[in-house]
Order: sequence, then C-alpha cells, then structure tokens
Amino acid sequence: MTPEPFRCSVESLRRDDPMRGTAAPSSGMLLVEQPGAWGRQALVQSRLDPEIGLELSRRATALGLRVLLIRRPGRPRPRPGRRWALADSRPGRESIRWGIVGEAEELLELPLDGSAGEESAEPCYLVCTHGRHDTCCAMHGRPVAAALARARPGQVWECTHVGGDRFAANLVVLPHGLYYGRVDETTAVEVATAYERGEVVTALLRGRTTWGAVAQAAEHEMRTRLGIDRIESLRPTDVTAVGDGRFRVRLAHDSHDLEVMLEATSHGEPALLTCHARHEAHPQAYVVVNVTQLSS
Repeated sequence: MTPEPFRCSVESLRRDDPMRGTAAPSSGMLLVEQPGAWGRQALVQSRLDPEIGLELSRRATALGLRVLLIRRPGRPRPRPGRRWALADSRPGRESIRWGIVGEAEELLELPLDGSAGEESAEPCYLVCTHGRHDTCCAMHGRPVAAALARARPGQVWECTHVGGDRFAANLVVLPHGLYYGRVDETTAVEVATAYERGEVVTALLRGRTTWGAVAQAAEHEMRTRLGIDRIESLRPTDVTAVGDGRFRVRLAHDSHDLEVMLEATSHGEPALLTCHARHEAHPQAYVVVNVTQLSS
C-alpha cells in the first residue's frame, strides 16, 4: 500500500502549531500581475524577466515593502497590460493604489512613494496558491481563491509565497495587511465579511504585517481574552525585550492601555515545517506570562 505523501499543513494541524505571531513583517506590499506558472523562486523563475524581478525586490525591500506576484483565479484569458498595486498597511495610512503598465520594463520606473496609480476604496484579498514553493499552498489555496472570487468578484487574486506554508490556505487582506491561516472556502468569505465591517476573525488570525511577531502574539492574546474584534480597538505601541526570552508589550485599547508580558518558546517536538523541508525545526510559540491593566 502506497503511504500517504507528507503534507506540512496536515501535520501542523495535527500538532496544533500556534498561528499567532506568524505574519511576515512589512510596511506594505507591491503587487505585480504575472499570469502563468511561477517557479519556486517566483520573482526570478516565472515569465517575468528575472532582472526586473530582482530590481523590484531590491527597491521594495529598501522601503520595507514585500513584492508578490499575482494572477486571477481560474487562469482567465490575459488582458492587455499588466496590473500592479501598492498597498500601504501602516496604521492610519492604510491605502491601496492600482495602475497598469504596458510592458514589464515600465515597472522599474514606478515610484513607490504612493504618488502613482489610482487609490481604491475596495479591499484586496490575496490567497497564496504558490504550489512550486509548497504543495499545500496550491492544494488548499486554489479552491479558497475560487470560492472567494465568486463571493467578491474583482477583489481576489492568487499570489506567490507569503510565508507559513503549514497554515495553508493562507489569506492576506489589504490594505491593512492582515494574515489569516487555515482558511477554507466558507471561512474565507467570513473573513472578508468581517473585514468589511472593520473587524477581524481572531480564531484564524496570524497577525498584522505591520507588527513584529511578539506584538502580533500579544495583540492576538488580548483579542481572544477580551473578545475584541474591531481592527482599530487594539494597537501595539511598544515592545521591550526584558531578557531570558521575555518581552513586554504595551497595547493601546479603546478605554485603557494594557501591558502584556510574553515568553518566546518552542511548541512541541522538532518537525518538518514545510512540504519541502529537509531538516526539522521547532515551531515558534509565545506564552503569556502576565497581563496588567494600565491607566490611560
């Protein structure tokens, strides 16, 4: 009997790997439409000129941005031009601007300061379907992208690797930069509906990309404890390392500030964390040690 192939998402769910604190940090994203197949290293292994991909990555990284290739779910017939978007996820500056270039080379002249393109009031939903990077991303991501595209036509894109393959399907909501994991065809629509109300679905939330991992974990813990779902009702304002793997995070809440003490630790036994991993590693985890309510 042929054994079942190893799937990192299945094993992660079995181990109950914690998702909080796992959103890849960035201040925003540069999205570049690139239909067709994506290689494992998509920016240099797709139909996009690798020199253009490398230069875009260099420029974006210098500004704290992440570059993702995007394509429409279902591989529709290509349209003239190539769409791009620049999302600013910083608190108070959330915005997304869209534009079109005729040739890929024009992307190199694109200003990344928010002065180009047309601002859109519509959310953008990205579902990682990067199968060459990890099988689980395509296996779980494609049906989620298709279902969400039916519910939110024109607002959904498949995208390249966003990190956290073992949490597939992964969904990123822009412009706020909210990362969700273990999303399915039903909960993806629930996430979109909540976002349009200005809320998060905490149970599936990995974190907000504008915070570091420790701050993401602290925010998630307090959302869970206090039942806070409004996006703007809780915001990390300071993170201090206090030694021995412990961190003090201050959170601004609607009525008062909170101070959360966390300890960075490991979850369970070492494991293969992606489908293509060759070496085992410990899943990262954050344990809350203490919570203090501060005067506002």
